[in-house]
Amino acid sequence: MPRTNGLARAAVRFKPAAFMGTFVALFMAAMVVTACGVLLETGLRASVAPTRYASAPVVAAADQRAHFLTGTGEERTDNGAPVPDRARLDHALVARAAAVDGARAAVPDVTYPVRAGGHTLTAHGWGATAFTGEQPSKGRAPGSGEVALTQDTPVRTADGGAPAVGDRVTLTTADGPRDLRVSALVAGSTPTVWFDDQEAVRLSGHPGRVDAIAVLPKGGVSTSELKAQVGAALGKHAMVHTGDSRGSVEETRVDDAEELLVGIGASFGGVATMVAVFTAAGTVALSVGQRAREYALLRAIGTTPRQIRRTIATESLLVAPIAGALGCLPGIALASWWFGQLQDKGAVPRAVDLAVSPLPPLVAVGAVVLTGLAAGWAAARRPSRVRPGQALAEAAVERTRPGWIRIGLGVAATAGGLTFAGLAQNMSGDDAANAALGVVMLFMIAVALLGPLVARACAALVGLPLRGAGPSGSLAAANSRSNARRLASAITPIVLAVAFASTLVFMHTSQDRATARQQSAGITADHIVRPPSGGLDPGAVAEAAGRPGVTAAVGLLRTTVLFESGSGASAMLQAASTQGVSGSTQHLGAVQDLDVRTGALDLAPGRVALDTRVAAGADVRVGDRITLRLPDGTKSSPKVVATYEHGLGLSQVTMARGDLARHVTDAFDSELWAKGGSAGDLAAYGTVLDRDGYHTAASVERELNAWANTLMAAVLGGFAAVAAGNTLVMTVLDRRRELGMLRLIGSTRRQVLRMIRWEALLVAVAGVVIGSAIALATLVPMVRGLTGGAPYVPPLLYGAFVAAAIILGLATTALPARAILRTPRT
Repeated sequence: MPRTNGLARAAVRFKPAAFMGTFVALFMAAMVVTACGVLLETGLRASVAPTRYASAPVVAAADQRAHFLTGTGEERTDNGAPVPDRARLDHALVARAAAVDGARAAVPDVTYPVRAGGHTLTAHGWGATAFTGEQPSKGRAPGSGEVALTQDTPVRTADGGAPAVGDRVTLTTADGPRDLRVSALVAGSTPTVWFDDQEAVRLSGHPGRVDAIAVLPKGGVSTSELKAQVGAALGKHAMVHTGDSRGSVEETRVDDAEELLVGIGASFGGVATMVAVFTAAGTVALSVGQRAREYALLRAIGTTPRQIRRTIATESLLVAPIAGALGCLPGIALASWWFGQLQDKGAVPRAVDLAVSPLPPLVAVGAVVLTGLAAGWAAARRPSRVRPGQALAEAAVERTRPGWIRIGLGVAATAGGLTFAGLAQNMSGDDAANAALGVVMLFMIAVALLGPLVARACAALVGLPLRGAGPSGSLAAANSRSNARRLASAITPIVLAVAFASTLVFMHTSQDRATARQQSAGITADHIVRPPSGGLDPGAVAEAAGRPGVTAAVGLLRTTVLFESGSGASAMLQAASTQGVSGSTQHLGAVQDLDVRTGALDLAPGRVALDTRVAAGADVRVGDRITLRLPDGTKSSPKVVATYEHGLGLSQVTMARGDLARHVTDAFDSELWAKGGSAGDLAAYGTVLDRDGYHTAASVERELNAWANTLMAAVLGGFAAVAAGNTLVMTVLDRRRELGMLRLIGSTRRQVLRMIRWEALLVAVAGVVIGSAIALATLVPMVRGLTGGAPYVPPLLYGAFVAAAIILGLATTALPARAILRTPRT
């Protein structure tokens, strides 16, 4: 008898079609694992080379992460999040840094916007020129009450002329206009202004705080030595950066990009990898099961169980490494395209580069090899253990039910899914969303384990109408009942595709519909003004309120705060959209209907109104104090005075602008909402939108936010669809003998193809129904927690999913069946 590896090589050589399906499944798995691994590694290694601080070897800055510790002892974890804006340092730390032995100078650095004549300029302290290198082409460094300007500045004097040294100009900060003397003109094309260092900090809108401290060394002092000295002097109050780490001080979005990429690579990558490996394992098991007759004959002629297992393992080792290696290249291409799309959407800074190393491909190849070995070992257990006579009998007639262990695990997964679904019904916010993900995974595992029983039930239900479809329909029903394992292996990938694609896509459509409805009901303003660049001047709201016909006007400062959500080890910091209101409570009520459910709006300092889902997630009620992390990470505990329903469409947190202004980089109001008046009168402040126009602008933003979910649905759904088509092709090609026998006993080619089409339709309908049920069980608690309403499933979009599943089933069975039937009868 040939040796074990000889049997494996012969099987792959002479029956390549039996291994093509396994090859495709492992190839796709390697592609998905590689793509997610590359994004994960990029997130872990994300960095930006310094530009502004290139000549400052040591830079101290605040920790840009809001920390939130949960658990105790060894289980203590940090479930924090990056601050929404920028965390800053106490200005008093500048003196500490300057006092270290190796420091020649310690320069406080601030960056913030100022406005002049409708233009937005960037403001710094003049001391920063010590490491940025600008020098005045005319004049001198600014002192108190003075400013230095770039030569090509859009700033104009009172008579409309270009400013010269000694002229006076007016610049507007978030606190109001300032009359300043021009002390210098500096070469440069980027509109920039420089103040005296002390005045720059005072005018920044967050006095007493600085963005960073640039420390310059004395001669002969190394960067590492200076870093150690500054770190010891500042202690836990600052983080000290050198090398490329300085780039993260300039570009604080690097932390957000890092969290996003790690989330995609780890969280989504974990789910995608599980689906990929799960599907690949099923395909390997199907391939082994299709050759049960061969293994039965080998057992009958004396092959030992160990030889059977080694043969299957060798087959996996012959196919899996090649499939894994070839799948890595398109995986890297997928990661590169995905990363580029994230940069185009503004989610990842352009300065961050995609990190491609040998590690993700090696992990992907190792994962698919282990998957192939594990799946082959699991599938080989029974054909290698049963007696030869029993093996021959089972090769001819399929077993009627799965093993008791498999049934028990399937029942347990079903019970777990039902339990999680019940728990999620009573949760809100992200707790419900996280529980719902457990629901979909548990139900998918249950379908895989109980597949033969589920398939037999589907065949029994659908078989009744099929019997009325003539001989072909009756034969299709009989085939489906007697070959439940084959039917289950075809149904499971379609269930995967429908369940994951429906969950991700319809979660977005549900949120989008809830947002649109809340905006439609909540916007009562006649005009909404968005300034073309920067924000509104501080006096714009009061000025607009005095325009003819305007009965109410408020300014809104749009930003984000963090709140503590959940309980126990699962508690974390969650982001909530926030509006800081300039104007009275009465005027806010005239332009927005927040649909207050409890309490009453109050825009006094130290007061906050919350969306009902934010209040539920934070477990607070009217009269309680909620712990918030303001945009710069500062802790605040305002009193909850009201809860409202229209937070998803308007803003989840509402508070006085003054409580937010000193905690954001750009403290100019983002929007002006007015009741009454005319669009022409308000056009001086920016682009005037009516209610419908504002809906359109907001929907564009929602589409950008939903892009990630749609892409994830495409990746998971596309992979599952390919796996489904691959499995269906494998099942049809394995039926050459059966289809040929039908032709020999007199069935026409048309009758056989009609039978195949009925079977494919049964598979597609069963997969769609089961996948839709799983998606619905997942969406109901998830959408209820996120929006407070029911899922919204667009009929046309769902119909497209159903049509795609049916077309996939028909196409991937009809084409190979036609190829088989072209062979002449013998």
